Amino acid sequence: MPSLLCIAAAQSISAPGEVRANVQGHLSMVQAAARHGVQLLVFPELSLTGYEPALVAGLVLGADDALLAPLRDAARATGMALVVGAPVAPVVAGDKPAIGAWVFGADGSAALYRKRYLHPGEEQFASAGSENVHLRTLAGQPTALAVCADTTHPEHALAAREGGAALYACGSVISEGGYARDSSQLQGYAADLGLAVLMTNHGAPTGGYTCAGRSAFWAPGGEAVVAAPGAGACLVIASRQGLAWQGRVVDVVAQ
Repeated sequence: MPSLLCIAAAQSISAPGEVRANVQGHLSMVQAAARHGVQLLVFPELSLTGYEPALVAGLVLGADDALLAPLRDAARATGMALVVGAPVAPVVAGDKPAIGAWVFGADGSAALYRKRYLHPGEEQFASAGSENVHLRTLAGQPTALAVCADTTHPEHALAAREGGAALYACGSVISEGGYARDSSQLQGYAADLGLAVLMTNHGAPTGGYTCAGRSAFWAPGGEAVVAAPGAGACLVIASRQGLAWQGRVVDVVAQ
């Protein structure tokens, strides 16, 4: 029987281009999550910079960047895996930066997933990743990562399931106008593919988008376990004891 599992979406608020300040905001959410026993905490797309196309080229972050050291240290100190969003180096040197998700493990490891499918218009400032599936064991779960528009391509979720993923973890920028469509599609992956699906959205406007918040978790089979009621900084926590999932939303003071 499955053991206790506790994962969370960090519905954070990003200051445009202010990486140092955003790191501190992330750390506040990590500490709050640690108090609730969270083992995996996933932040939205480009959470460390905000979704700011004009700034991407000047804000590329590597795993060993000193600005990210506090997050790597926090992952080790709390025993929690962290997935944070940032502009990263492209697959091919000389291309535009990629939209990345850095994974900092509780064991001190670092791994990178680059957004595979760009939203129309993103090719003007970003290049696509080459991996359709980035599978890692996080919080004991075979986990596939997705960044925003990846989730609108059913072949991405299908490849994750066929690759052995049990959890599909998505960092997004979703407006009120797109929320019904995108959340329905994610719930469909839980229902049709048997994936646990965790989606984290920005908690405030970013890059000209009025984000809906409403980060959510769907259990395998499609049950909507928990969702934030709207925007604002919060943790959306999903926990499984045995076979039963439970959820709760914890408000976090925005930094």
